[in-house]
Amino acid sequence: MFSEAKMTSEKSSSKGQAWFCTTGLSSDVKIEVDDMTFHLHKFPLMSKSRKLHELITEQEKNPTSRITRIQTASESKQGSEKDHEEKEIHEEDEEEEFLIILPDFPGGSESFETAAKFCYGVKTDVSASNVAALRCAGEYLEMTEEYSEENLISKTERFLTHSVLKNIKNCIKTLTSCEGLLPLAENLGIVQRCIDTIASKAASSDPSLFGWPVNDGAGNSKVGVENERRKVATRGGNGMDSWLNELGLLSLPFFKRLIFAMKALNLRGEIIESCLIYYAKKYIPGISRTSRKPSSSNVPSENDQRELLETVIANLPVEKSSNSTSNSTRFLFGLLRTANILNAAEACRAALEKKIGSQLEQATLDDLLIPSYSYLNETLYDVDCVERILRYFLEDLEDRSANRIEGEERSTALMLVGKLIDGYLSEIASDANLKQEKFFDFAIALPNHARLFDDGLYRAVDVYLKAHPWIPEADREKICGVLDCQKLTLEACTHAAQNERLPLRAVVQVLFFEQLQLRHAITGGLLEAEAGLTEAETGDGEEEEGVVVARAQEGGSTWRVAVRENQVLRLDMDSMRTRVNELERECSTMKKAIDKIDRMDPSDHVERGGWRTSLTRKFGCKFKTQVCDSHEPAVNEARKGRSHRHRP
Repeated sequence: MFSEAKMTSEKSSSKGQAWFCTTGLSSDVKIEVDDMTFHLHKFPLMSKSRKLHELITEQEKNPTSRITRIQTASESKQGSEKDHEEKEIHEEDEEEEFLIILPDFPGGSESFETAAKFCYGVKTDVSASNVAALRCAGEYLEMTEEYSEENLISKTERFLTHSVLKNIKNCIKTLTSCEGLLPLAENLGIVQRCIDTIASKAASSDPSLFGWPVNDGAGNSKVGVENERRKVATRGGNGMDSWLNELGLLSLPFFKRLIFAMKALNLRGEIIESCLIYYAKKYIPGISRTSRKPSSSNVPSENDQRELLETVIANLPVEKSSNSTSNSTRFLFGLLRTANILNAAEACRAALEKKIGSQLEQATLDDLLIPSYSYLNETLYDVDCVERILRYFLEDLEDRSANRIEGEERSTALMLVGKLIDGYLSEIASDANLKQEKFFDFAIALPNHARLFDDGLYRAVDVYLKAHPWIPEADREKICGVLDCQKLTLEACTHAAQNERLPLRAVVQVLFFEQLQLRHAITGGLLEAEAGLTEAETGDGEEEEGVVVARAQEGGSTWRVAVRENQVLRLDMDSMRTRVNELERECSTMKKAIDKIDRMDPSDHVERGGWRTSLTRKFGCKFKTQVCDSHEPAVNEARKGRSHRHRP
């Protein structure tokens, strides 16, 4: 009869909600859970629950009172102080129903409703979202197998073992539902079992197959990776993308415990890093520049964000990830900007800067442009922070060298960072508040072999001198001292020789090395021409005979043209030799002029019309007056060409 019971609920204007079991028989027991009153029958409840059986039996033995209230831990301490507040229901009441109040019922009224239906034999749907609450409800009501066969505890335990703990997504859902069931869910081992299962199954995930989960919408050039992701999504595999969304539902305490469990199992750094960064992106706004809003609508408070941020940074793997990309590095810079805004601990920020330094070669110029959030910094960008990151990079490079990691890999990383720092110097050089000592120290921080050419560094120096026209000549010479004139391309030398902002000593050095470059270029061309001509005239006898026969067949006129061309080439070579000798004499005269200028009083040659007039009289050349544009097309094009020709 009870198996055909109909369950209904309705609202009462004075006592909240009421829930009725309509079986044709009037209810004889009322159970209050939260704001819901359940009108039930005692026999089906007593057949499954030892707790309800004891409470109802106690009321039957004590007819003077038909109310039983289960005291909570806090209420039991107060004892008799609240006894006078309890309502009594006497036998003379018309309904003569037992009343049982169950405070702090695990899962609330919804969980008790499902447990009550189970007692009536109604089919109940157990899922990953409610199994923890039902397991706790069975424990609370003492619905054990010893008391009644096929009871609620055994049913929920079977579902946990065979369904929840077999699937990582179900484990995360169940673990999320345990947050409102503490400490009972913890005491029953549900929380720890779910955490251990998630950690162990995450170990089988391969992040290299699913890409970085925080790519900020950037396209993935690896088509094979994308195809693999689609295949995994189609077959419903345990790929990272299939459960990272669920991972973001966990509270911070549970998430911390999960990360600690992953570390205890020595999971790969890529997996732990993916979980940490995905979780941070979900709850901390402003990490991604492309999306300022967190992916979760429930934004934590500033203190909670700081705690989450410090947790993420403290648990990031120290070592460089094998599959780290520019997207992951960009996200680390986003964490660093947020750490500055939230005023995170110094140790936290230092650890993050060191982590970024280990993969600085994957950063972009936009990543390095970190705004200065402290009133102590006068510059627009946080130059000190980038300087520390660069120092960490160089230290990591030394460690890799000591461990005999591939020299080619180190050289490539150093070249990339050299180009990156030159671009950063050009950006910050226009800041009028940037001290010349800071610019100088930053420019010489990298070793000499970090740059194939100094064109990028020259551009930064030019921008700095243009933005700081008030600095004296001696300081200008010091700043220009960061340049290696021998590493300037011919285009950069031509530009520098006409640059009004450069000091005299720098221009003379540029002119000298420009002449050397021209000499080497001409000499190299002569040697190649001579070698080609000699090879054509003194080739192998058989080959020469074959050529003669072939040319004879083609006609005597063609052969005569070739002879005339060789004669013209010889005349050109003689002319080039003469020019080289002239250049050598000019270089010698220039050296003497430099020595003489160094010995002269600076005011002397200024009164005579300046160093440019002096050089004009010495060498008979005129300098074109030109205001240097820091974005000179010729220099930029030359630098682009070199980056392709000399890429290691």
